[in-house]
Amino acid sequence: MKKLLIMFISFFKIGAFTFGGGYAMIPIIEAEVVNKKRWLEKEEFLDILAISQSFPGALAVNSSIFIGYKIGGILGGILALLGVVLPSFFIILIVAIFFQQFRNNPTVELVFKGISAAVPMLVLVAVISLSKSVNKNLINLAIVLFTVIAISFLKIHPILVIILSALYGLIFLGKKVN
Repeated sequence: MKKLLIMFISFFKIGAFTFGGGYAMIPIIEAEVVNKKRWLEKEEFLDILAISQSFPGALAVNSSIFIGYKIGGILGGILALLGVVLPSFFIILIVAIFFQQFRNNPTVELVFKGISAAVPMLVLVAVISLSKSVNKNLINLAIVLFTVIAISFLKIHPILVIILSALYGLIFLGKKVN
């Protein structure tokens, strides 16, 4: 039970101090569950991220459920989920109550501008961390370039790119797994 409480507190901290959504949370979750607590190996963490991204919903919520379940079964999944979402719930509740009073406060505006400037860097850290586990070869580089071009310039919906990538993996990489 002590391990589940520690896990809840860890996910509560992650939820409380991460701004910018799921991708900004990746390096913080990784630091906590892989590097600090050693609940997962890096490969397990990457597998959980891949699965979490494939399911509907927020990445942080999905990954917390998978990680919590791996650590403590169903109760672990529930506690990890609560840990990661309760801080946001409480913060939004407090902001909603007091927002009108501070809406035009210059200090509050500056704080949010500072936070929003840090979020892209957290996402970049996540990209760099995840890219370390990818085999550096011509095919993977082509997939990355195709993805960037398809989403950024051709405005192809990311879901379609994910489906195409999954099909590519099934058709062309399935032979290597067997």
